[in-house]
Amino acid sequence: MSFQAYQQAATRSEDPRSTEYRLFAQVTRALMEASQAEKLEITKRAEALDWNRRMWSNFALDCSSEENQLPEQLRASIISLSLFVSKHTSVVMRGDDDFETLIDINRTIMQGLSPQAQAPAA
Repeated sequence: MSFQAYQQAATRSEDPRSTEYRLFAQVTRALMEASQAEKLEITKRAEALDWNRRMWSNFALDCSSEENQLPEQLRASIISLSLFVSKHTSVVMRGDDDFETLIDINRTIMQGLSPQAQAPAA
């Protein structure tokens, strides 16, 4: 079986939460690597920041849809986080702050999406 076929099969069998978790993990890893990059590695830093901003913008767009079935308060919170991430990304791109706040936000969301967070309490 080719790698591409395996990837397609894995994607089809993955639930939406797992897909979101995997996306957050990939983007957060890119942010962490970019945070360690030299200040002059502008492309690496900008690409990671842009990927994170685009991810959050897509979540906000999805949450603004009437068809979205998440509770209204949660949708509003995700949209607010997206706005904050967008503004803070600009601050980081200017070099006025570091990546840690963005990384921490993503990690917090990942904790909520993790399989352990879905398990019923014993």
